[in-house]
Amino acid sequence: MAYEIRNIELWPDGDLKIEWVRSHMPVLRALESDFATNKPFAGLRIALSIHLEAKTAYLCKVLAAGGAQMYVTGSNPLSTQDDIAASLVHDGLNVFAWYGATADEYEHHCRQVVEVAPHIIIDDGGDLVSLIHNSYPELLDNVIGGCEETTTGILRLLAMDQNHQLRFPMMLVNDADCKHLFDNRYGTGQSVWNGINRTTNLIVAGKTVVVAGYGWCGKGVAMRAKGLGAKVVVTEINPIKAMEAVMDGFEVTTMNDAAAKGDMFITVTGCNEVITEPDFLRMKDGAICCNAGHFDVEVDVAALRRMAVAEMPARHNITAFKLKNGHTIYLLAEGRLVNLAAGDGHPAEIMDLSFAIQAMSAKYLVEHRDEFPRQPGQMTIDIPPEIDQLVARLKLSDWGIQIDKLTPVQQQYLYG
Repeated sequence: MAYEIRNIELWPDGDLKIEWVRSHMPVLRALESDFATNKPFAGLRIALSIHLEAKTAYLCKVLAAGGAQMYVTGSNPLSTQDDIAASLVHDGLNVFAWYGATADEYEHHCRQVVEVAPHIIIDDGGDLVSLIHNSYPELLDNVIGGCEETTTGILRLLAMDQNHQLRFPMMLVNDADCKHLFDNRYGTGQSVWNGINRTTNLIVAGKTVVVAGYGWCGKGVAMRAKGLGAKVVVTEINPIKAMEAVMDGFEVTTMNDAAAKGDMFITVTGCNEVITEPDFLRMKDGAICCNAGHFDVEVDVAALRRMAVAEMPARHNITAFKLKNGHTIYLLAEGRLVNLAAGDGHPAEIMDLSFAIQAMSAKYLVEHRDEFPRQPGQMTIDIPPEIDQLVARLKLSDWGIQIDKLTPVQQQYLYG
């Protein structure tokens, strides 16, 4: 066992957190029982980079129960919880991560899990996949395949695949119905506001909230803002999504126009430079900015620092930037993921679905390893419908809900 963490003595607190989420993740518990019996990952090394908090830790333990040798790091320095890392190490897993890692430390930790020559990569944003391709090409043939957790990572994978650069199969976990329909909408919607409210301790009702991006995550954030009593303004680049936001009852406009209206700004686009210098100059005194996309590039923090005549802490996880025009702009969690860098991430019941998809996709890669053609441009793999269906049925069963089935006559009518 190898590890680089802050403090192994924190493990009892981590154990409590992991046991709490385990008790609320029945689908993953069912998979843990199956994996412990059948050992689908026996003899295999899995490198994992996902936000290192309790729910991710339980996924790691489920994969380990299936026989995997786990090599774990975080996907964001501000979302790593040191007691969780300690708990996993105490249980015999290899962990390389700590809260507040510098850019160099973060890269070093990623290298630690890649250098073991993993057979499977479970990624969140594409950092491990990018690293192994760019810095360790000699290890590529050892990789059976991998799974990608988030929209940003899938966009990176599709670009690599289109350019014939992706060298092993990657399962597009975020595109599974049980992932994006529930995790992105209900998980992000709730966890973003949990993070904002606990960090600011301010009321949302009566404020104007600007949501940049109306994908599944943006829909969830806007829906919850409306439920909290805010007036919601949406900015979009996609005309179809903009129409949907209008029909859902939200005002839709440009960021240039919205900048002067908003009290709170939440970016959920997966792109960079969504809120930039001209927008900051148009904002009200006391406007609050935060990011719920993947990386800390959506709010142009560098520009904000460059513009500011003063920068100071306003509260834990809130930085105040005083501008030349006399206005103060507040930035939450350094512009990183507000729901994880300033909160505990998605609810356990939501991640039960997402991480069950992750675990089943990893198992699918192992079981079908000889069936993937490994042809350039054909390395991104959709989640098979039977995995989505299995996870949904397990969740419904836990809820005590039964649904209808097609009769033979109906089956014939629909499918011939």
